[in-house]
Amino acid sequence: MTDLSPLVPRATALLDAARRAGLKIATAESCTGGLIAALLTEIPGSSDVLDRGFVTYSNEAKAEMIGVPPDLIAQHGAVSEPVARAMAIGALSRSHADLVVSVTGIAGPGGGTDRKPVGLVHFALAVRRGDLSHLERRFGDLGRAGIRLASVEQALALLENGMARRG
Repeated sequence: MTDLSPLVPRATALLDAARRAGLKIATAESCTGGLIAALLTEIPGSSDVLDRGFVTYSNEAKAEMIGVPPDLIAQHGAVSEPVARAMAIGALSRSHADLVVSVTGIAGPGGGTDRKPVGLVHFALAVRRGDLSHLERRFGDLGRAGIRLASVEQALALLENGMARRG
């Protein structure tokens, strides 16, 4: 089990900043399996900021829940920049959120290839009436729990940066 408790103070500060700005957050998660939303909901009162979390672990869930085109997944693979971007855009369009972070990656221990190794994770941040950014991280083989925790930390940093840009 992944211990999220060291990240609670940062998540609390993020939620407080979003609350002051009147902003809502949503997540679209694959390899993290809902850990980002779980971290945010560890904080009492998070329901006034966290609009919803989409756990779209399967390709079908990505298509059905947040509208990722199946051809996009077929062409690029679920772990790719285009899919991470489509996940963020889809979650933004299916929520009341102002900021959406998406994550899709290979947590291992299996599933990696030379081109897409274990530890490869794609992130996207979509801002309503704003920009859409992407980040690729290659964490290496930190073990499944390590990759998932590093992904949650990175997603938190993206949300923090998104809040700072919205000012």
